[in-house]
Amino acid sequence: MDEFELIKKYFQRISNNNPGAKKLNDDVFFDKKTKLVASLDTYNEGVHFPNFKFPSLVIKKILRSSISDLLAKGVKPEYYLISGSGNKKQFTKKNLKLISKSLNQEQEKFNIKLSGGDTTNSSKVSFSITSIGFSKNIIERNRARLNDDIYVTGNIGDSFLGLKIIKNNIKISAKLKDYFINKFYCPDLPYKIYKQIHKFANTSMDISDGLISDMIKLINSQKLSFEINVNKIPISKNLELYLKKNKKRRTQYLFNGDDYQILFTAPLKKRSLIKSIANKLNQKMTIIGKINSGYKKNSILLDNKPQNLTKFKGYSHKFW
Repeated sequence: MDEFELIKKYFQRISNNNPGAKKLNDDVFFDKKTKLVASLDTYNEGVHFPNFKFPSLVIKKILRSSISDLLAKGVKPEYYLISGSGNKKQFTKKNLKLISKSLNQEQEKFNIKLSGGDTTNSSKVSFSITSIGFSKNIIERNRARLNDDIYVTGNIGDSFLGLKIIKNNIKISAKLKDYFINKFYCPDLPYKIYKQIHKFANTSMDISDGLISDMIKLINSQKLSFEINVNKIPISKNLELYLKKNKKRRTQYLFNGDDYQILFTAPLKKRSLIKSIANKLNQKMTIIGKINSGYKKNSILLDNKPQNLTKFKGYSHKFW
């Protein structure tokens, strides 16, 4: 049983009398009366980050991945609460100073305020962050429409290569090594888009567990399907250089998660508006596919040839 089956079987029913919970089938809680929007995420050592050798970078990754949920909903993150678990070997005075400094830098960068939290003693490092914002409305999951374009912001795949370098000590030039590791720890959030995304997106979420895995979640309760073209998925020049030099396949790097870009659908008639906003914000937004009828199966095309979808499902927490 994975995390989504677990939620649906044991917890979805008890949230039914709470409309803001969205049947636990979205990334945030949204109370329309108070305009409160909140998301909660937990990050564990060995699962969400390999180790705690670089606490100043780990904490940046955690905060950015948390607030990306709100950005994808068209909401400005205003406040955050953070709980940390660890012990005296990990939460040394030096490391705590580094964490504090990084959080302060992130607060200035994203104009967000620390507002509370908790600390506990634990054998492994773990953090939980609640991100809070306010909005009249949000862009929900399961609001795609037939023939919508499918878009992603930014580039996909850099973070996964960064993780492979950290875990497997891949031989690569120092410059590229630093680039990809930085993309893993400090993803480039499409921050400015939250002000504009309500103008064109029908449905939206951030890419955390993998492009295909999150695309399935984005339209999971709708009688629709998707078609994604691998060749259209945007990658950085550095990743393209690495793939060519090492004769690697694109498909190995594009569906593994930790990108924290925004995945959304929009009507064809919004193409010129999206292009205009992308230019104005200097934010890449790329069409990678389309929404089809539910009579068709979800599909991935590589060089116009259908691929086996099960190979690209991304990450999911398994319990049994």
